[in-house]
Amino acid sequence: MKETRGDRARAAAGERVAERKARAAAKLRENLMRRKSQARARRAGEADPTHGLPAAKTDESS
Repeated sequence: MKETRGDRARAAAGERVAERKARAAAKLRENLMRRKSQARARRAGEADPTHGLPAAKTDESS
């Protein structure tokens, strides 16, 4: 049986969906590991590492 253009398009779409799900799963694992490490740091009394600019001023001026 000959493969048609529609069959190839469906196969490519299925591959894109699988790749998107794999990327989403990787991002979720990364987020979970980061949140777990933050929770462990809080229990240990250490400060959370900051990335980029802080959200609020840290000095006494308000």
